[in-house]
Amino acid sequence: MLVGGAKSYFIIATSVRGGVKIMRSPDTKQSIGSARQAVFSTLLLGVTLVLCLLAAEAFLRVKNSAMTNYDIEMWRYANELKLKSDDPQIDFDHRRSQSALLQSTEIRLNSMGLRGPEITPVQDNQRRILFLGGSIALGWGVVEKDTVEVRLDRMLNDGGDAAQVLNGGVGNYNAERYVSRFFKELTPLKPTDIVVHYFLRDAEELPPGGGNILLRHSELAVTLWIAFHRLFDKHGEGSLVDHYRNVYDPSAHGFVVMQAKLRELADYARQNNIRIYLAMMPDVHNLVHYKFGFVHEIMREIARNDGYVFIDLLPGMLGYPPEKLWAMPGDPHPNGFGHDLMARAIYPVLAAEGPSATSAIVRD
Repeated sequence: MLVGGAKSYFIIATSVRGGVKIMRSPDTKQSIGSARQAVFSTLLLGVTLVLCLLAAEAFLRVKNSAMTNYDIEMWRYANELKLKSDDPQIDFDHRRSQSALLQSTEIRLNSMGLRGPEITPVQDNQRRILFLGGSIALGWGVVEKDTVEVRLDRMLNDGGDAAQVLNGGVGNYNAERYVSRFFKELTPLKPTDIVVHYFLRDAEELPPGGGNILLRHSELAVTLWIAFHRLFDKHGEGSLVDHYRNVYDPSAHGFVVMQAKLRELADYARQNNIRIYLAMMPDVHNLVHYKFGFVHEIMREIARNDGYVFIDLLPGMLGYPPEKLWAMPGDPHPNGFGHDLMARAIYPVLAAEGPSATSAIVRD
């Protein structure tokens, strides 16, 4: 027998049929019981937390099924209609021959990953006009028949200019990505005209996406990530002005890459007798007191130096309030009316530059 102190810690060893029987003290039994209780409590907490997260995920998916959450609809677009590219300059690409209902609007992609129907061979003397750009060129939130490309297709053909207008827009593309995609995939289309549908963000550096498994598969994770950035990132028109002044600083890496890519496209167009245009899309947050005219002037000069026909879409949109132009509350992409304004501004330039034009325009 071993006896230990005031706490009566002891072990009694007795012979039982040639063996040894060990009896633990009451304190030892209590410690084992406490450890088991701690493990059980931890497991219970973990299971409860997982169930709560699953419930929150299910709630958000039901809530967002109304397709009125712009951020979630963009997330669904990335999951359903995009895939990772093996080209780091593109990062991701459209899937082929797929469609999805996003923000209550169908986006269908043909076998070349362009929005719209399958491409038919061009006829004699028919122009093939290819739009390059991001989500505005894609027509995010706008039914296909109301996008700027389809409107221009109708307007040109109704005006006697045989034309086929193709939509090469891809959401979350900048100039580096859409020009790189053109050279990687779209040169076989042999367009007669290329319209770069340029937006202010097209000179930004965009980090690679799709690396976080939680953000790829969980609406809850995406919601929390967005909430975090909205809480801690700078907001307001003043901050946005400062942001774009930094983006368009001549030494900014994204600005340098954008210039190089647009020049590369211009050189290719010149060598292949392709007419090229740069349609400058304004930011539509505040078109009453517009603050980003300096970007338009920078791009006007770049377009002039590289041989693009510059089309400033700002004059036709000035003065309109957000609710008149936005796709829906919280989504600053132009709606069908906005695409109509764009088409009306671009049409006279395309018509005047076409082979059936009876008068020339002054290249800006």
